[in-house]
Amino acid sequence: MNDQHIQSVFDRDLESIQALIMKMGGLVESAILDSAKSLEQFDVELADAVRKNDKAIDALEEQVNEEAARLIALRAPIASDLRTVLTVLKVSANLERCGDYSKNIAKRTPVLAQTPAIEGAPAALRRMSREVQLMLNDALDAYIQRDETLALQVILRDEDVDQMYNTLFREFLTYMMEDPRKITPCMHLHFIAKNIERMGDHVTSIAEQVVYLVTGSLPDDQRQNHDKTPYVSEGI
Repeated sequence: MNDQHIQSVFDRDLESIQALIMKMGGLVESAILDSAKSLEQFDVELADAVRKNDKAIDALEEQVNEEAARLIALRAPIASDLRTVLTVLKVSANLERCGDYSKNIAKRTPVLAQTPAIEGAPAALRRMSREVQLMLNDALDAYIQRDETLALQVILRDEDVDQMYNTLFREFLTYMMEDPRKITPCMHLHFIAKNIERMGDHVTSIAEQVVYLVTGSLPDDQRQNHDKTPYVSEGI
């Protein structure tokens, strides 16, 4: 078996894995949007579907891990080929985490449906989710196209998500101070906002992996985390 044939077999196997990544990415994008929609409309059935569909995302990550491990064992890739396989593993791990955060948001929809409404909050969270979903779409496009410029743009856009989160945090804090009855719903909404902000971080990580894939190194100017609020557990 000559080197050219070996490379073509590797490329075919890698294309198969990358197809799984794109399928996984599509499911995660839907989960992000559907979890936010379920919250805004208090759609318990849609929230339940998001939770159930997370199993498909987890299964795809397992399949990607298995296929990547098999590829490394059988083809023993080196240099840029090995970098590509390692990037696949990191991208799938970040996608899986985004799926987990979407599931966590969906878990809170039935609870919030029974609490006093916080005017404007669900719509604001949906806008924030939409921005993260658009970032993810561009990050995946950058991955497929090996587009460093697009990946760097995605990294910069995460600052907007952080700013949206910080604004919401201050609003929720004000509500809680003014009306004790709003403490419970605002706490749940804050957890949701934090989960969305964390998804933005994972999408940023995917974009950074694209830069690594193209250049062999991570971006020189690592994005500064503009989230200055106290850390809280996301409850996953």
